[in-house]
Amino acid sequence: TFTAWCNSHLRKAGTQIENIEEDFRDGLKLMLLLEVISGERLAKPERGKMRVHKISNVNKALDFIASKGVKLVSIGAEEIVDGNVKMTLGMIWTIILRFAIQDISVEETSAKEGLLLWCQRKTAPYKNVNIQNFHISWKDGLGFCALIHRHRPELIDYGKLRKDDPLTNLNTAFDVAEKYLDIPKMLDAEDIIGTLRPDEKAIMTYVSCYYHAFSGAQKAETAANRICKVLAVNQENEQLMEDYEKLASDLLEWIRRTIPWLENRAPENTMQAMQQKLEDFRDYRRLHKPPKVQEKCQLEINFNTLQTKLRLSNRPAFMPSEGKMVSDINNAWGGLEQAEKGYEEWLLNEIRRLERLDHLAEKFRQKASIHESWTDGKEAMLQQKDYETATLSEIKALLKKHEAFESDLAAHQDRVEQIAAIAQELNELDYYDSPSVNARCQKICDQWDNLGALTQKRREALERTEKLLETIDQLYLEYAKRAAPFNNWMEGAMEDLQDTFIVHTIEEIQGLTTAHEQFKATLPDADKERQAILGIHNEVSKIVQTYHVNMAGTNPYTTITPHEINGKWEHVRQLVPRRDQALMEEHARQQQNERLRKQFGAQANVIGPWIQTKMEEIGRISIEMHGTLEDQLNHLRQYEKSIVNYKPKIDQLEGDHQLIQEALIFDNKHTNYTMEHIRVGWEQLLTTIARTINEVENQILTRDAKGISQEQMNEFRASFNHFDRKKTGMMDCEDFRACLISMGYNMGEAEFARIMSIVDPNRLGVVTFQAFIDFMSRETADTDTADQVMASFKILAGDKNYITVDELRRELPPDQAEYCIARMAPYTGRDAVPGALDYMSFSTALYGESDL
Repeated sequence: TFTAWCNSHLRKAGTQIENIEEDFRDGLKLMLLLEVISGERLAKPERGKMRVHKISNVNKALDFIASKGVKLVSIGAEEIVDGNVKMTLGMIWTIILRFAIQDISVEETSAKEGLLLWCQRKTAPYKNVNIQNFHISWKDGLGFCALIHRHRPELIDYGKLRKDDPLTNLNTAFDVAEKYLDIPKMLDAEDIIGTLRPDEKAIMTYVSCYYHAFSGAQKAETAANRICKVLAVNQENEQLMEDYEKLASDLLEWIRRTIPWLENRAPENTMQAMQQKLEDFRDYRRLHKPPKVQEKCQLEINFNTLQTKLRLSNRPAFMPSEGKMVSDINNAWGGLEQAEKGYEEWLLNEIRRLERLDHLAEKFRQKASIHESWTDGKEAMLQQKDYETATLSEIKALLKKHEAFESDLAAHQDRVEQIAAIAQELNELDYYDSPSVNARCQKICDQWDNLGALTQKRREALERTEKLLETIDQLYLEYAKRAAPFNNWMEGAMEDLQDTFIVHTIEEIQGLTTAHEQFKATLPDADKERQAILGIHNEVSKIVQTYHVNMAGTNPYTTITPHEINGKWEHVRQLVPRRDQALMEEHARQQQNERLRKQFGAQANVIGPWIQTKMEEIGRISIEMHGTLEDQLNHLRQYEKSIVNYKPKIDQLEGDHQLIQEALIFDNKHTNYTMEHIRVGWEQLLTTIARTINEVENQILTRDAKGISQEQMNEFRASFNHFDRKKTGMMDCEDFRACLISMGYNMGEAEFARIMSIVDPNRLGVVTFQAFIDFMSRETADTDTADQVMASFKILAGDKNYITVDELRRELPPDQAEYCIARMAPYTGRDAVPGALDYMSFSTALYGESDL
């Protein structure tokens, strides 16, 4: 390998070596090899044939190698001149490492690791290639072929290569490399295949030739990466430029729109409008401007960052578009700050001015509103003729009220003057709404003058009317003192006579009747009082007619008129007989209700105990063991018949209960039974007799099906009844365990759990009599099993593991044959024939969990 490598370079100088340990001994070809592979000239060689000349030439070669930073350990010129093969090969390997391999570095790794990493990356896409070292990873030849195909795919048809044909793969790679890549054959295919671990230095030397042969492609890849990096930098810089331009344009446009708004100093007429302007300005300062300040700062940061990146990447500095320099943005921002500077101060001054005007205007409106509210209705009040129909006391009250009003009127004089003064001040300050203020002020002053005239006129009318009514006041007072209590008595009487009553017993209605009779005894004295009160009113009427006094209005001491007294008295007289009639009718109704209660109670007190007795008798029949099961069944059916025949009495009781409900009777002291109790008891009785009959029928079926004798059945019943300690018709788990032990079972927890899963499949924790009978039947009787059925089918099938459709139809009745055919699965054994059915799984399925 080393010889071939040396010749691949020496042939460039028109020579070669034949024997590596002999041809380098004089140092001449060694010096020539170093000049070819380094591209440098060495010191002039010695041309003599003596040993000293040869040593001198070899030393010149070794000194050149050392000058390239290579340490030659234990290699001396004498050994090379003497033809020491080991030293010669070591020297050549040192040259190969320095000039063929050392410069190979991928991602800052060592030369060997770099060459290995380059091979791994280039062969990564190829199946069956896994380069991990420079010895056995290359034995199948696919690594060499993959390197060639990766860079020159037209030279090798990689898809046709086989991993199990390493000789062909190696020779293909070596031949193609020599013919098309100018890489001489440095390795022998048979040697590589025949060696357990090929020589690492030989493989590295040969592979390094591939690296240098394809270094042009590697340089192209490196160049492409460099171009991509340059383009990426340019693209990033261009994006930053675009971002800067857009951000600058948006910011300048916002400043352009905002400055005119800040420079607008047109005042508003209303405080609300100016406060809205102030609020808009505060929103601008709080919400809109801060993001723009951030944008301006970010813009400067982006600009500086961009310029730094351009400078570091040797790019020309960025020049923004016309008017979009950072200085242009700063100038525009300064203009914005200048416009903003006086805007808030102007807003606050305007608000203070409007606040002053609004304060005066609001003060005017408040005082005017208070005054107008006070005067509202006053003119109508002063003009009303209420004194013409007023009583004496009302006249006196109206006079006092009028005096108070006059005092109030005088007190309001000051407010009217204040209202006029404020209106004058608003006119002087040129208030925008002065016309409406003046109009309102004038209306208040005109109204004030009118109120003064009406006040004097009303005082004169009140004093004139007062004297006319004093003469009849005393008679009105006496009438009122007697009419009020009598009226109250009549109203109370009417209320009592019309009061609805709710009674539930005879005693309650008798009490109401007695109270009514006592009330009727007081009516004659009440009529005498009524006549006396009406006489007082007639006397007042005579005085008015005699002296021609205008009887203004009604009695000031009472609202009760003679007409009302007569009307209420007549109403009382009419209500008395009505009350008599209502009490009589209620008395009759209560007598009827009592009859219904007694009727229902008498029946319920018979039916309730009868139902309870029947329930107990049925329970005894089902527990006691007198006679055969058929005798118990006949006895129970006779009970059932007698119970069904009792149904008309239940229906009759339902009818009586319906009458009681319609009469709204809610209690009955004659019985403790309600209809609901009777219904529930009746339904339970029907259910119990039906269930008990069904249990006995099931016991008969079980007995006959399992061949159990009557004595066994009686024994089972006796055991069940004994251990049904709570007499509920069911045994709990512990009672059932005790029952089994008493019958001779000796079982552990697992066996008891198995039995419980049979008798209590729903895991309710109880065992019914039917479940107990079923279990004991299986334990004591001979029963067919799945195995027995399977054996029967096997006989019909002629000892085969399957049975055919024809055999089933021939051996079984038609309906049972079709039943089996419809449910048997096809037989899938190796000895199956057409129409074969699986009678084994069918037999097992027939029993399911019941054959435990």
